[in-house]
Amino acid sequence: MSQDIVVTAAMLAIGDELLSGRTKDKNIGHLADLLTLSGIDLKEVRIVADDEDAIVEALNALRGKYDYVFTSGGIGPTHDDITADAISKAFGVPCEYDETAMTLLAEMYRRREMEFTEARQRMARMPRGAVHIANPVSTAPGFIIGNVHVMAGVPQVFQAMVDNVLPMLRTGTPVLSLAIACPYGEGEIGTPLTAIQKAHPETSIGSYPRYIGQKFSTEIVVRGRSQAAIDAAGAEVQAMIDTIRQRKDIAENHSAEA
Repeated sequence: MSQDIVVTAAMLAIGDELLSGRTKDKNIGHLADLLTLSGIDLKEVRIVADDEDAIVEALNALRGKYDYVFTSGGIGPTHDDITADAISKAFGVPCEYDETAMTLLAEMYRRREMEFTEARQRMARMPRGAVHIANPVSTAPGFIIGNVHVMAGVPQVFQAMVDNVLPMLRTGTPVLSLAIACPYGEGEIGTPLTAIQKAHPETSIGSYPRYIGQKFSTEIVVRGRSQAAIDAAGAEVQAMIDTIRQRKDIAENHSAEA
């Protein structure tokens, strides 16, 4: 039997606007979906302000703990776009104007007949030794240094950069899942579901409550890297539901006869 390959990742979303609620993040869910499909476990997400020390602290914690770190935000042309500086500080290398990035941006603004201002030139800054992440949407590249992948916060640009990064990543054994509709609330299934989880440690069983009309129900999701293990746990979950249903039917019949 082959050994499952587990590859882990974290995301660091950067920006005051995320913490204030002014901007609603659209990048976390997108990245999570694609990483899951690629067999990479997104284990942690942090959101930090446009504060250099906060970015450095969070980045160093995450890059030492997970195989990959993905960041979003803070690589634009304005004074509060400090992600490149913070990441350079975290890695202990200078933040420099990248010659290739400068050429790409200069040509893009020339074609648009726009001035390549000092502010726009800031988008060519990155840590010494970083590798570009291509940006087919707005040209200004993201970059990779170590196990850290630095991308724009604008969703359309972030998504395009992720598409360019994914083929370069080491992937793991994909996580499979099985969703089971349960017509009973979590209060009724909590104890037996806990027992099923303990009996199947190679799976992860989640319960997600729903309230439709005047009735509680639950969606139970069994996740794992082995289809056989998922099927075995899923069969026990279905048996649990059937047992509860039978018990309720008997109770209702006795009540009707009384």
